[in-house]
Amino acid sequence: MINPLAQELNETLKGTVVDALMSDMAKRLYFPNGIISQGGEAAKDATLANGTIGMAVSNGTPIELDSYKKNMPNLTPRETVAYAKTAGNPDLRNLWKEKIIEKNPSLKDKKFSTPILVPGLTAVLSYVADLFVDADKPLLAADPSWDNYELIASARRGAEFHQFKCFENGKFNIPGIEKAMKADAEKYGSVRVILNFPQNPSGYSPTKDEAKQLVAIVKEIAESGKKVLVLSDDAYFGLNYEDDIEPQSLFAYLADLHENVLAIKADGPTKEDFAWGFRTGFITFASKGLTDAQYTALTTKFMAAIRSSVSCSSTPSQALVMHALKDPAHNAQKVELRAMLKRRYDLVRNFVNTHKSSVLEPLPFNSGYFMSFNVKTGNAEDIRKKLLAEKGIGIIQIDPNTLRVAFSSIDEDKIDSVYTSIYNVAESM
Repeated sequence: MINPLAQELNETLKGTVVDALMSDMAKRLYFPNGIISQGGEAAKDATLANGTIGMAVSNGTPIELDSYKKNMPNLTPRETVAYAKTAGNPDLRNLWKEKIIEKNPSLKDKKFSTPILVPGLTAVLSYVADLFVDADKPLLAADPSWDNYELIASARRGAEFHQFKCFENGKFNIPGIEKAMKADAEKYGSVRVILNFPQNPSGYSPTKDEAKQLVAIVKEIAESGKKVLVLSDDAYFGLNYEDDIEPQSLFAYLADLHENVLAIKADGPTKEDFAWGFRTGFITFASKGLTDAQYTALTTKFMAAIRSSVSCSSTPSQALVMHALKDPAHNAQKVELRAMLKRRYDLVRNFVNTHKSSVLEPLPFNSGYFMSFNVKTGNAEDIRKKLLAEKGIGIIQIDPNTLRVAFSSIDEDKIDSVYTSIYNVAESM
């Protein structure tokens, strides 16, 4: 039995691409007229006393222990110990939307949702899967890809996890992704694909020409009458090290591409702003022709997914991000750290360009935190274990044929020796 509040949201979304793509779970989701909504009403109108929210309050301010306060002296109790709103701090959400437009100027005059704040980018992926992936709605991603994609799609949602070979003949595999997307669209009437750039584990971002080709593929499928959901996983957005890389998120081009396209952007300060442990991520979505009421309905569905799982995100993290984004020195500090990553990238690039291996073949890389090797002979796990045991070097085995190295976490003066060891160990196997 579907709750009447869910039925109301479903009716608002009826006939849209969102309606066509929704999972069974999404159709059941609603935001209850319970504690949160009643508390919101009281926050506006309860002038004498507000006994709605389960916080300890004195003179209108949340009570804060000194043991917390002394470590966060510049934040108010409402920025540290108070509950956050389900969809996040409204001021931070609006500020992040402004930042998205700054970084993606093609969005300036396009209509898209106000970002919804969730506890980390993994939560973005999980909630998107809750709403749009299930047993007869598979998820498509690159091969290789981050292992959490399959965990979320298959283990959590009971969906098939489809993959296309990310690279072919040393290049991004445009024909491969086109074939895979069209196959899913033909079989299921719709396609759900994650495009993760810079990519984890390869550290690759599309060139400007490749980005145009990807958008054209999506448009062609949409024009054929099939529904397309494109999730742009922009966790490492902006960390580009070559001039020919497309500087904007694909979301900027997909936001108003076609009525049959639902574009979703996953991003946040985690990697972009070097705030890994804050667990602050954003969901932003767009589709040509969606009305304000329909954007509100879909936002409410996402809020229901948040409310029914973690309730809300961390208040101190939101406050710290808000203050940092407003700090005049913030961008300059980011530029400095990105320059450090670029130096590390250049050292790795020079090494793999000047050293050959009969075992290891570098996958294309030009951005982000990582680069990966295709293991042509032998087993990636054996190489990983020997590196760790004999050289004290830790890297990641993504699958039996792929090793990932996070050069982001290797000091510049160690890169040459680390990569020399990787090559030597691989050759000795």
